[in-house]
Amino acid sequence: MPISPNQGSTGGGQTVTITGTNLGGATAVHFGTKLATITANTATSVTVTSPSGAGVVGVTVTTPGGTSNPLSFYYVGAPFKSTLSPATGVTAGGDTVTITGTGLSTATSVAFGANSATPTVVNDGTITVTVPAGAAAGPVGVSVTTAGGTNNGLTYTYVDAPTIATVSPTSGPTSGGTAVTITGTGFTTAQSVTFGGVAAPFSVISDTTITATTPPGAAGAVDVVVTTTGGSATAVGGFTYAAGPGI
Repeated sequence: MPISPNQGSTGGGQTVTITGTNLGGATAVHFGTKLATITANTATSVTVTSPSGAGVVGVTVTTPGGTSNPLSFYYVGAPFKSTLSPATGVTAGGDTVTITGTGLSTATSVAFGANSATPTVVNDGTITVTVPAGAAAGPVGVSVTTAGGTNNGLTYTYVDAPTIATVSPTSGPTSGGTAVTITGTGFTTAQSVTFGGVAAPFSVISDTTITATTPPGAAGAVDVVVTTTGGSATAVGGFTYAAGPGI
């Protein structure tokens, strides 16, 4: 006589179906010592709403013909989340986030605001999930749903990818040292600025402005790349290293 599902929240409320034979006219279904609410009944099945409980309990069906052998039902506590890493990412989604806590082994869904994704269970204390796309930049609540219920309390922040509008000045000596102002959007979380792949010291003035000092480079045009937690923006050939005069 199978029972499905065989686990549910300690708070009860789980829809459970028990299948077998001679189940018609069921008068009671017990989860341990507690009665469940019967919502449907046929000769081969009984559907109930589980009562609250804890641990492992025996489930029995009573009909005019007697009481069945017990089946095991496992009560699962609500999950607890402690950390989420990384806590920021691109609005387009796609980043992999690790969530740690307890009671995560039965996780079936992770919601980032209004959008959900299916996690990968590593163990009872760890799950990973690919972040779905966000509706807009900004923080959203993160909730994990398991057989034990749903737990909220963590926040993930979506960040728009940066854009580059201008680089000024657009040229300087190969020796480096040119003070450059880069304008665009999404610069607040800037992690690096490179000229031709070489990292440059920089300062974030605002979400729309960065100043940087060019490193030494070979003569010619190079790409300027600003990388943030929201991704990278590239000004193709945005700065030109000019060779000094020779006599």
